[in-house]
Amino acid sequence: MARLSRAESQERTRERLVATARDLFLHNGYGATSLSEVAETAGYSKGAVYSNFRGKGHLCLAVLDDIRAEQLTLLTDSVMRDARIDERLAMFTAWGEAHIGDEAWTTLEVEFLTQARHDDELRGEITARVGAIREALAQLLDALAQELGVSLAMPADQAAMTLLSLGIGLGIQRINDPAVPTTVLTDTLRLILRPHQ
Repeated sequence: MARLSRAESQERTRERLVATARDLFLHNGYGATSLSEVAETAGYSKGAVYSNFRGKGHLCLAVLDDIRAEQLTLLTDSVMRDARIDERLAMFTAWGEAHIGDEAWTTLEVEFLTQARHDDELRGEITARVGAIREALAQLLDALAQELGVSLAMPADQAAMTLLSLGIGLGIQRINDPAVPTTVLTDTLRLILRPHQ
């Protein structure tokens, strides 16, 4: 077996630290998980964490980046299939019911935002990442409208902001009451995707 280069070894260490932190943050919470615990559980020294991340907040950003990337892929797969609009909306509804309000993920997002509110650098990083998510959603909505031959009822960036804000609000409500339906999100998407007049 070929020996890993230094860069490959560091990337493998980073991936393992992120995966371990993800498990611990989602299970125990952000505040209750220490960097020492992440390092020890992953089989590394605390120095290995600091050689890959500036601190716990940056490690959590990497964890949330992974979760959001997975969710964006699942969302894209649900609406960009070769199917009629009603079938795509049904798949979007299924995605929403399965993922919006996931207790561990939603709680981690809220806890991290609350903890980071006094750290201007982390707040800037969070703002940039949320902006990137909105941009990705706007591009997805534009692509979906073009593929379906429909118009968007509002500019794509506003539609993305609307859906993201509604999804976050529903997610927080569903932590307390998982019976809160996400169909209002699908209804909103249906209103955004209007047929050409």
